[in-house]
Amino acid sequence: MKLTLGYSPCPNDCFIFDALVHGKIDTEGIDFVVELADVETLNQKALRSELDITKLSFHAYAYAMNDYILLRSGSALGFNCGPLLVENGGWKMEEVSNMKVAIPGKMTTANFLLSLAYPNLKNKVEMVFSDIEAAVLKGDVDAGLLIHENRFTYEEKGLKKIVDLGEFWDSLIHAPIPLGGIVIKRNFGEDLQQKVNRIIKKSVEFAFENPQSSMTYVKAHAQEMSEEVMKKHIALYVNNFSLDLGAQGERAVTLMFDKAKAAKLFTLPDEKLIID
Repeated sequence: MKLTLGYSPCPNDCFIFDALVHGKIDTEGIDFVVELADVETLNQKALRSELDITKLSFHAYAYAMNDYILLRSGSALGFNCGPLLVENGGWKMEEVSNMKVAIPGKMTTANFLLSLAYPNLKNKVEMVFSDIEAAVLKGDVDAGLLIHENRFTYEEKGLKKIVDLGEFWDSLIHAPIPLGGIVIKRNFGEDLQQKVNRIIKKSVEFAFENPQSSMTYVKAHAQEMSEEVMKKHIALYVNNFSLDLGAQGERAVTLMFDKAKAAKLFTLPDEKLIID
């Protein structure tokens, strides 16, 4: 059986899926056809229901929930791993609403958190996440919302942090930030959904038990990144929540959506959030 699987070329996703795509674990008769793309491209594909299984932002999941259900394994949640709003021209936190800000996509959880923190900020420019740092440095925008590996490099480039949206989230709700999850089409039977979840969990377990095994794959898609930054990236976004959401992870997802509804940022369809 062939199933399409979308995830990003970022170190955390390559770390998680290396064993699955390279035959290091038993995939139980499933042949995964991989599509690599940045997270906002995957978000848009999910909104069009193009892939059988895909990584997506939890923000996007709110809009794709009619077609997909969240798996328990493979997610990126955590503390102190939120997006950073940075600038290069002496801007201050109280001036954010008047800035021109680069965001890594309107459906990203990063943009959701920015909207929650600064509801009056309207001048946003969508960019591929890896282009934002340079846009701020060149002055094309006043500030940029950084995710992934750029959070490890912005200071050495001379950029200054305005706000850590992870700290903002923690000040609202002491719970992990749900950044991205792995979803599967709802119309697949429960047995298949559980099988895919089981395979992904085995892939994460293999990665944790054999951390060097995935590095060739990680490096192949992070050629401009130092190995130190790759490993920091993985350590930040891959943790026990990636193995299984557990009760704390489930609560974090529910709290995020409850907060969004209270702030009238979006509504949710009446669908089950997570597989059993």
